[in-house]
Amino acid sequence: MQDFIAALISFSLVAPLQQEVSDALAATQAPQEIVAAVATCAKQHSQGMIDRAVNDPWWAASSAFGVWAGLSEPYALLVEAAPDCAVAIEATRPFLNSGDGGPG
Repeated sequence: MQDFIAALISFSLVAPLQQEVSDALAATQAPQEIVAAVATCAKQHSQGMIDRAVNDPWWAASSAFGVWAGLSEPYALLVEAAPDCAVAIEATRPFLNSGDGGPG
């Protein structure tokens, strides 16, 4: 049962989060190195996000809803779930700070 829940979380929270961040960076024409660093960090920490969501379903549900509804930014969620990604996200600031919902 836990494998099913983990797969559901991966499909409904982690994968969309990774895709949203990658799409936003690609739309800004950020250097490929920055896009790759964020994508790699998110991928490396996906199991940690899944574990947190399994252990804290309220966090998972509220986070997924917040991002889906536009109440939370995916960048903030990524840093909250995987603090080691903060450096990679910080590198996106010059490309995403133009008022389009990027970090900062």
